[in-house]
Order: sequence, then C-alpha cells, then structure tokens
Amino acid sequence: MQLALSPIRQVDGVSFFKLMGTGGGFGFSLKPDFRTYALLLVWKNAAFARMYSESEIYKRFSQQCKSNFTYWMRCSQCHGSWNGKQPFAVTAKATSEGPIMVITRARVKLRKIPRFLRFVPGSSRSAEKADGLLFTKGIGEWPAIEQATFSYWQSQQKMEAYAYQTAHRKIIQKVKKEGWYKEELFARFVPVSISNTNEVRELA
Repeated sequence: MQLALSPIRQVDGVSFFKLMGTGGGFGFSLKPDFRTYALLLVWKNAAFARMYSESEIYKRFSQQCKSNFTYWMRCSQCHGSWNGKQPFAVTAKATSEGPIMVITRARVKLRKIPRFLRFVPGSSRSAEKADGLLFTKGIGEWPAIEQATFSYWQSQQKMEAYAYQTAHRKIIQKVKKEGWYKEELFARFVPVSISNTNEVRELA
C-alpha cells in the first residue's frame, strides 16, 4: 500500500488525502484487517473526481482489489482538524431527511492510550447494536494513536440517538472530562452515490 502514495500525490485536483489501514471485525477494533484499506480523497471540484475515477491509476488500483467500494459524499458539517488542517469544505446543506455519513477522527495523547484502550471493546459492541447503522469501519493511520471511524446511517435522527442516548454518550463524556485527545475532528456528509466493482447506486 505504501507504493500507492507516490501515484496519489501526482493526481490532479486532490486537496487532501489519507491512505489508512482498518480494524478487523465489526466497526472499530485494535486487531488489524490486513485485507482492507481505506483511501480518503478530498477533491477541489467534482470534475477532478470524475477524471480520477476514469484514470489509469484508479483502474490499476481496482484491478488489484478483490472488491472496491467508493462512497461519494459532500460535507454538510465539520469541526476540528486533521494534522492541523481543516480538510473538508462545507458544500452541502444539512438535512434531517435521508441517509447520512460520518467521519470521526482523533489523535490520542500517549499517556491516555491505556485508558482509551479500556473502552474500545464496549464502544464497538454498542455500535454493533445501533438502530439505523448501515455500515461502519474503523480506519486509521497508526493503531491506538491516530484513529478514525467511517459510518453510514439511515438518518441523522438515528445517528444522533446512538451518539447521545446510548453507552457511547458516556464514553464521549469521559473523553471530554479527562482530555484523552490531542486533536480531533467530526464531520457529517450527505451521500451522493455508492459505487463498487459491479455497480453505481445514486443516493441523491
């Protein structure tokens, strides 16, 4: 996967990108999934994104994959930073209707890692039972230090019900009270389409 970094840096129209590993099992896990990787690309405009999806680089990546899912989305809300940058420009109007996608990312303080690890299994179990969760995957640059999650929900209401009315809320309260994170980011997105190796499904 490291060999992909140089070609990605040469792609026109990319304002921000991250190539990340993923956690095994359901949702977030400290156990790596060595078969699955996540490539986050932020585009300067839709034209550049379309050019990339038709490029030789994209075709080469796809040929090396057993399966390839691409989630196209527009940011509707974002706060925080990622490596000191604000990667997502808000280009979509937030709506309470229809599905929603979420990316959360945090850099854990070194002295807080043991405390953070204690709550990982419980957080993953609570997500597995969440009403309205269509898909989630733990993604990240470094295990236990720089972690992120991508999640896809039936609606904003169901996402917020999980975030604010379940055991997940208690974990968030501990995070804030005890200052676990050196840096964090939370972003919501309006999904546009989902494409895989076999089809493209328009969502908006």
